[in-house]
Amino acid sequence: MNLLTHHSYSYANEVGEAFRALVPVSAVWATYAVATVYVSADAVDKGKKAALLHGDKPGKTTKVAVAVVDTFVWQALASVAIPGFTINRVCAASLYLLGRTTRLPLSVRKWTTTAIGLSTIPFIIHPIDRGVDFLLDSSLRKVYGHSAGEGLDK
Repeated sequence: MNLLTHHSYSYANEVGEAFRALVPVSAVWATYAVATVYVSADAVDKGKKAALLHGDKPGKTTKVAVAVVDTFVWQALASVAIPGFTINRVCAASLYLLGRTTRLPLSVRKWTTTAIGLSTIPFIIHPIDRGVDFLLDSSLRKVYGHSAGEGLDK
């Protein structure tokens, strides 16, 4: 799955976090709702694919449940929680540093912070994805014997 398809709707909360200094907090939370709908839909889709892949074989219910849970946990971490937190902290730090080191008007500092947040997004995606793969492969996936993308495209 290509990067744009993979993360297209899950970018919503990162964009929301980048704009946090300029928009009402309720707008930021709305972007998390969009990302959560995407995560949930992807988990359901992977469950359907697992059901088709396993047909009437024994253990089908377990395989489907594992596919749904694995996808939901992976997406929740890699597409929502960790990137949202990262962009939030990058923007908070930039706004703080711009306030301490420049005499730019607040509106300029806020727009600059938003630009910094948006420009950070492409650089954090792959490291976060790989980190979540490593985390799940070394913990949760050991418990239920599932490897990243087992039989399904992530």
